[in-house]
Amino acid sequence: MKFILIGNYPPDRQESMKKFTHMLNSGIQEAGLQSDIWLPVVLFSFFTKSTNAGIGKWLGYIDKWILFPIILRWRLLNKNYNNQNVHFHVCDHSNSPYLKYLPNNRAGITCHDVLAIRGALGYPDAYCTASRFGKILQNWILHHLSRAKVLASVSHFTLRQLDELDTNKTNSSKNWCVIHNAFNDKFAPLDKQKVNALLKKAGLFDGVPYILHVGSRLPRKNRKMLIDMLDSLGDNWNGAVCFAGQALDKELIDHAISLNLQKRIISIIKPDHETLVALYNGCEAFIFPSFSEGFGWPVIEAQACGTPVIASDVDPMPEVSGGAALHANPNDPQAFANAFLSLKDEALKTKLIEKGFENIHRFTPASMIESYLLLHGLKKT
Repeated sequence: MKFILIGNYPPDRQESMKKFTHMLNSGIQEAGLQSDIWLPVVLFSFFTKSTNAGIGKWLGYIDKWILFPIILRWRLLNKNYNNQNVHFHVCDHSNSPYLKYLPNNRAGITCHDVLAIRGALGYPDAYCTASRFGKILQNWILHHLSRAKVLASVSHFTLRQLDELDTNKTNSSKNWCVIHNAFNDKFAPLDKQKVNALLKKAGLFDGVPYILHVGSRLPRKNRKMLIDMLDSLGDNWNGAVCFAGQALDKELIDHAISLNLQKRIISIIKPDHETLVALYNGCEAFIFPSFSEGFGWPVIEAQACGTPVIASDVDPMPEVSGGAALHANPNDPQAFANAFLSLKDEALKTKLIEKGFENIHRFTPASMIESYLLLHGLKKT
């Protein structure tokens, strides 16, 4: 029995999807099955600097949507792959068109979110805009996603949204279920001395308390709310906001300047894993005010580090937090400020941390792999 995992196009540098694919690969092998990863071949975009814009983007499309399907067809002519003992899994829903070239009864896919699809269809709550071509692309992705016989959604919320968008509701043979993402790396409490050393190395101000946000600068991440939250706290707290991930954009910096809070903002650009764990460990609270998510890995990462979490009250954040976080309206900075101030109650803070440690047991790699094997019919309940 063998698994072939279809990963993402390397030049797109989708690190979270890369980690997810390798996590599936190693987990399947640890379960005693053979597995391999097939990636779209980099040919036409080999000499371009970026596949995110301009000519590089279109050359990448040739590699992904013309060349790789030809390669898939050619590989499936090999009897070693075209038999009932070989199962295929597309690791990212954005690659759903590849399902067309794989055996329908032995191929599955993971849907991490439908944000870009909903954005292309005009849903404002997705906070994802789309170009004219982007709308065509996302409709194409949805078309093939809806025809998947085997599908894993990373949250009940995402599955509900996909069901609403399903363009093939007559597909009675489909096997769609929820399989929560597992941790794709190690997150745990660290010794305080080690945390301080790593934070100092990262350039954080010595001894200054901070709240943490982890993520990109996409509008749906709602970074601006943390600046407004800091303003709402007023004299009740004199710490800083640390943004870990992409660099701060000019609009966010200008907003902080307008509130005279620019000296209380810290930016750690793309921290390595060790630094990220230290950031989770060292903050007074992890704040996750996203308007929309498919899952929300940072919520459980913070919980695993023994950090209290305050997140949006919109799905799927409550689903992922498992009742072990405080939740507030992402449009209400004062509500987030009040939730943060409530952590001065040590009993409440301790309870959240303890419940967080309990919650993370739902997201082990072993349980996730077992669920994927069940989904593909390779393990009995």
